[in-house]
Amino acid sequence: MSAVVVQDVYKKFGKPGDPFWKKVLRLNGIEAASNGHNGNNNGHNNNGHSSNGKEILGETAVPTQAEGLNGPVNGKPHAKAKETEKKMVVAVNHVSFTVEKGEIFGVLGPNGGGKSTLIRLISTLLLPDSGKIYVFGYDVEKSVMKVQQIINRVSVEASFFKKLSPMENLLYGARLYGQDGRQTRRQVVEILTRLGLEKRAIYSPMEEMSRGMQQKVAIARALLTRPELLLLDEPTTGLDPRSKREVQAVVQEMRAQHGTTILLTTHDMNEADMLCDRIAIMDSGRVVALDTPAALKRLIPPKDGKEATLEEVFLELTGKKLVDPEEESEE
Repeated sequence: MSAVVVQDVYKKFGKPGDPFWKKVLRLNGIEAASNGHNGNNNGHNNNGHSSNGKEILGETAVPTQAEGLNGPVNGKPHAKAKETEKKMVVAVNHVSFTVEKGEIFGVLGPNGGGKSTLIRLISTLLLPDSGKIYVFGYDVEKSVMKVQQIINRVSVEASFFKKLSPMENLLYGARLYGQDGRQTRRQVVEILTRLGLEKRAIYSPMEEMSRGMQQKVAIARALLTRPELLLLDEPTTGLDPRSKREVQAVVQEMRAQHGTTILLTTHDMNEADMLCDRIAIMDSGRVVALDTPAALKRLIPPKDGKEATLEEVFLELTGKKLVDPEEESEE
């Protein structure tokens, strides 16, 4: 049985435009406000046409073909029409793949490429518009509780009770999973020290910790329950090089010691190359390539006798940089 099966999954976001009847009523309101009323005719000529040449249907002014429903009125665009015509964004566009048990599976892509949405769909936080997702045979839509019991997730923006210490936060999380308090205390100290936190920091308020240290606590919280599937959404973002290596070592230990299946999204090419058995490259919601790191690098001929890097492969396949320089500087 595969750990994760994603079958033709599609997910979009945004608000569709108003239906036709709303557009007509809105337009009629704008016309009434701009033209006023002409006596008993309500601003209309006796021949059934309005003074600006629009045909009349009952009491509603129907826009002409030249103007259109979202066109200008008296040379000015409809402000409200612009507000309501929000663009639909397809975040995951008919994606299919499988992740085998015990595999570390990577997902690479630019910001907005659909990586985090995919993680949320697998973790039951979002529902797909179409397609199916199975986690160890359980349908994420029909067996939500079963799936949640065997997974855990680390996001780039983890939430905590900031007035509480890491120990208190992790004990709270462990109780939600029905874990024993005494055993959990020992595990919390063991995992956090393994991730490089000093013992005094384990009992200090979270609000006194840096973003990198808080990210380590988030990773510890996920490891605490020893999930069968661990979803890591850019887990090393904000960490210094040494902390990154510590986290990467723990990820490898989880797989080696407990057989944990790991699905990892990252912007770090070296991290993906080192950790992942296979990598899917996503762009604009689609998987444009999926293979082992070595096979992906063979997609591009060597230059000056040097093997292509994963970043060069990504650029070749998508024509985009993995991280926009402006976005990177903001982080």
